[in-house]
Amino acid sequence: MEQYSRIVALWQSYKIESAADLDKYLDSFRILFAFHSGKIENEEITYHDTREIFENGRVVEYTGSPRALFEQQNQKLCYEVLKEKIVQKEPLSMELIKEIHRVLTGGTYDERRYIANEERPGEFKKHDYVTGVHEVGSAAEDVEKDLTELIAEVNAYEGKDVLKAAAYLHARFE
Repeated sequence: MEQYSRIVALWQSYKIESAADLDKYLDSFRILFAFHSGKIENEEITYHDTREIFENGRVVEYTGSPRALFEQQNQKLCYEVLKEKIVQKEPLSMELIKEIHRVLTGGTYDERRYIANEERPGEFKKHDYVTGVHEVGSAAEDVEKDLTELIAEVNAYEGKDVLKAAAYLHARFE
């Protein structure tokens, strides 16, 4: 717990007041975060590919799935969309979550999901999809209600363990 407290204190000491400040302190983290996030879903993605996308907006000599590149590019776009919202401490909302979803999943839906199932980035799922080894997830008809409750719960949190609250949000949301 001591290390957790030190990490939180260090982050708070940065006194981030602008998107430029956020860029300064998250420069390498944003690439590492996108790489590791992408690697969970796709073995083909490399750190080099991810860094190229973030720093140069392109990848050279990539022979893997185009979807993997879209996912990494979308991570970059999502950071750009969110950084000002982070600085302004915009509260979590249904609109924000849908915007994040739209940015992160743009160009990644396959024919079955997009055409046959009529799923769209930035909208609630219409069919039952689950994630993880335990196949968890809200039923399609419960997503909006469950998410509304989760947003209210997270926004009502007034404690100091913000990283734990974020981990809780991620675990419940997933």
